[in-house]
Amino acid sequence: MSKTSRLGLLGDRDFGRLFAATALGQLGDRIIFLALPLVAVVALNADEFQVGLLAAMTTAGSLLVGLPAGAWVDRMRKRSVMISTDLVRALVLMTIPVAWWAGFLTVWWLCTVALVHGVLTVFFDVAYVSYLPHLVGRDNLMEGNSKLSTVRSVTSIGGPTVAGPLVGLIGAPATLLVSSAGMAMSGLLAFTIRRHEPKPEPSEHPQLAGEIKEGFTFVVKNPILRAIMLGDAIFNLFLVMYQTMLLIFLERQIGLQPFGIGLILSGMGCGALLGALVATTVSKWIGQGTVIWLAALVTCPLTALMPLARPGWSVYAAAIGLSALSLGGVIRVVAQSSFQQEMTPDRLLGRMSATTRFVSWGGIPVGGLLGGVSGSAFGATTTLWIGAAGMTLSVLPNLLSPLRTMHRLPTEQAPGFAGRDFIDG
Repeated sequence: MSKTSRLGLLGDRDFGRLFAATALGQLGDRIIFLALPLVAVVALNADEFQVGLLAAMTTAGSLLVGLPAGAWVDRMRKRSVMISTDLVRALVLMTIPVAWWAGFLTVWWLCTVALVHGVLTVFFDVAYVSYLPHLVGRDNLMEGNSKLSTVRSVTSIGGPTVAGPLVGLIGAPATLLVSSAGMAMSGLLAFTIRRHEPKPEPSEHPQLAGEIKEGFTFVVKNPILRAIMLGDAIFNLFLVMYQTMLLIFLERQIGLQPFGIGLILSGMGCGALLGALVATTVSKWIGQGTVIWLAALVTCPLTALMPLARPGWSVYAAAIGLSALSLGGVIRVVAQSSFQQEMTPDRLLGRMSATTRFVSWGGIPVGGLLGGVSGSAFGATTTLWIGAAGMTLSVLPNLLSPLRTMHRLPTEQAPGFAGRDFIDG
């Protein structure tokens, strides 16, 4: 057996570099996930509403540029977009420790950085999803998505594990220097990938509005893509409500220090890693369509364990529920990402990604604001209950779609169907 066949896609030089770039970029991103709100909560003593506002600004880019980003990215080579956005995000993050050391860091500065970083992340993520089919070919999408999910899961473990002690040692603002370095190194590694995409094909609708409409119509008229998008929208809205109050619940009501919070978030990463490792096997065993809704149905209700927790062992027992959520989430995302990529023509990949992101991520800033408002009005514990219930209900659009009885990926074009025909049973 050759080295390439033993390692699969990891034996391919260019995919290996994308894999390494993903590891560095995701490590930086996971540190941001813990360090940025801790800058607000610990360093700036932000209240519940301000923490919710910060969470909203982090993802508001999906609403501001979500749809045009897809049309713009489809006009460009995706690798170039990934490189440039990584490098600029690194510079933007570096302003936080500089402002802290200069003595003029405020919550509003954090919100501005979060907004700019979020807009750049929209362009990066749209390009990233669209680039993989060009790099590995459509026949290798399941393996490619699974391996990249594995490295993202590993960094979900390593990020909080590194960030917790770093925040305790050097402070949350300085910890963001590590995030900035990870983003910069990710962009430089992506620059070394030799395999270049062909020049994008001219659009059938050269005007921006026409290009956006074409991509949006393609997704909305496809019952499979539409169900996945709506399920993600509901899930993400309530997930962010939940996450917005999770750190406050753990820090102020349970009394955990940053290291303990990092351990719980690392536990979520362990669940995500296990999900990435078994995603392909589970999808083949249960069915690639079935696993999309079944994974959420089984794991989302376990998030209700956290609001039941009290200081002591019960909070770590509740963390098992969060780990299960991550496990099911990664299995679901690997399966549905392959559906989305394989059902979409190359020229529409960017717009498909942007459209689904616009709708499914559009509720995230709303969830951040609702989490802040709910936390201020009812407290963190009640907000966790609301988030757990909403995440569980997110399975409904998929259960009411052809995915409920679908076991394998669509393979044939059908008249009147936006995408490939689906196969029941």
